[in-house]
Amino acid sequence: MSILRPLRRYFLPSRTMGRYIGKVFFVRFLGLVIGVVVVLQMLDLLAQSDAILAAPGNGDAELWRYIGLRFPELLSRFIPFSALLAVLLTLSSLSQHSEIVVMKASGMSAHRILLPLLLASAAISVVHFILDQKLVAPSTAELEYWKRFDYASDLPPAPDILDDLWLVDGNALVLVKAVSRSGSRVILDKVTIYQRNDQGQLAGIVRADFAWHTDGAWTLYAVRRFDAETHAITTEPSLPWTLQSPPERFFSLRVIPEQLSFSRLEEQIDQLKLEGKPVAELQAALYQKIAGPLATLLMPILGAIAGFGVQRGGKIFARVAAGMGLGFAFFVADNFMLAMGKFGAAPAFLAAFGPMLIFTSLGLAVIFYSEE
Repeated sequence: MSILRPLRRYFLPSRTMGRYIGKVFFVRFLGLVIGVVVVLQMLDLLAQSDAILAAPGNGDAELWRYIGLRFPELLSRFIPFSALLAVLLTLSSLSQHSEIVVMKASGMSAHRILLPLLLASAAISVVHFILDQKLVAPSTAELEYWKRFDYASDLPPAPDILDDLWLVDGNALVLVKAVSRSGSRVILDKVTIYQRNDQGQLAGIVRADFAWHTDGAWTLYAVRRFDAETHAITTEPSLPWTLQSPPERFFSLRVIPEQLSFSRLEEQIDQLKLEGKPVAELQAALYQKIAGPLATLLMPILGAIAGFGVQRGGKIFARVAAGMGLGFAFFVADNFMLAMGKFGAAPAFLAAFGPMLIFTSLGLAVIFYSEE
């Protein structure tokens, strides 16, 4: 403790001052994020209410259910933006009342003034990450499932079923109408295998009512075979299938990152890597699950221009606008790089964390220029 105390006093000389700055920022952040999300939720509900109430039996309960499923996603999306506005309002208010001048006169540098904001933003980032994994991902999946069936009131819980999946197996193309799980057994329903020769021409078609994986191998049942050369059609009660893909492979064919938690998405990526499948798009989405909440930690640096250098240069409104412009430029660059990562045009790590590193350097340069 004797070693840590001088270090703490160097970065944060006054605990009271730190609490004061952090409290002002946190109160304004809560007011902004709740206000922004509530307004957007009202507008979104107005746009969707006709479709929700059009389903037979739907009423107020279904409207509240929609709000409960949609609100976490909106909250997660606008947490960094609200943090930016809260930083701008906090620092501009402190500057207008000459409180930053008093802090500097007492020996506090820019990084010491920003430290309470960074600590508060770090706490918000942690809460944001937990919110995404525990609430946003499952609510988004449930909402998309509800939308698929036009907001039906008597819709059962979403089953662990996938439909219309395509798979390449050597020279053959495989179409599976539905994949379901029964205990530890994965069942493929309505399997169609389009067999091709080495020239890529159709050699035959094999249809089976269902297939499942037993004793390390696949078996087709109620099989009908068509030979393209002889036009002969044969039927068999069962037929061994030489498909090498494990059962979990089918559940990795349709991965929606927004509907999966960080750990679950990481498991799906590992499964695809084992099979030698490309995972660049999913890897970028995985990193974004960290970079998204971490972006809140960047907002005090981007908004610092609103508080430093104002007394000498004046034009506080222009400085607030410049801080907001930096923030919006970061959000645009972040979305652009994420899209580049999903299309494989940029490395996954660079797509997720590149804009953050660039704008951190830019924000620190602005602070240094303002102070000097």
